[in-house]
Amino acid sequence: MIRAILKYPEPVLSKKTETVTDFGAETRSLVDDMFESMYAAQGIGLAAPQIGVPKRVTVIDLSFQKTPEEKITLINPEIVHREGKQLEEEGCLSFPDIRAKVQRAAMVKVRAQNVEGEWFEMEGTELLSRAFQHEIDHLEGVLFIDRISKLKRDLLLHKIRKLIKAGEW
Repeated sequence: MIRAILKYPEPVLSKKTETVTDFGAETRSLVDDMFESMYAAQGIGLAAPQIGVPKRVTVIDLSFQKTPEEKITLINPEIVHREGKQLEEEGCLSFPDIRAKVQRAAMVKVRAQNVEGEWFEMEGTELLSRAFQHEIDHLEGVLFIDRISKLKRDLLLHKIRKLIKAGEW
């Protein structure tokens, strides 16, 4: 089922999420809905708070449906290792048409659970590293605009306020 993706400044986007303890049908259904919602919105990553669910769940598919075996589900993820730096432009489904350069680690290793509750580790570099960091930030209530300079953030927030006032956000 496609769920609506919440836009900033929805309060759930800025709150830390709850640990997943039940790996039953409800969690599987949430993950399926998240992939479907992400694809419908033309995204490559989605965190549960973006559809109003305050749980530590995120999905990523850099291939955007081209390579189903590349679909990644991270439940209760944590970054266990970071290396290097990269500065690249990022966007976010909760900030439509807003992009900004964000500094992230060039490589990260994450530890997470799959839909069965089994723990695994995975490394990511370049775009996958950024996706891991961006989506895990969502689970901590941190938005990509929180990772840019105050001046740039203030300019983007001003633009968003104008769009909200005009009924275009």
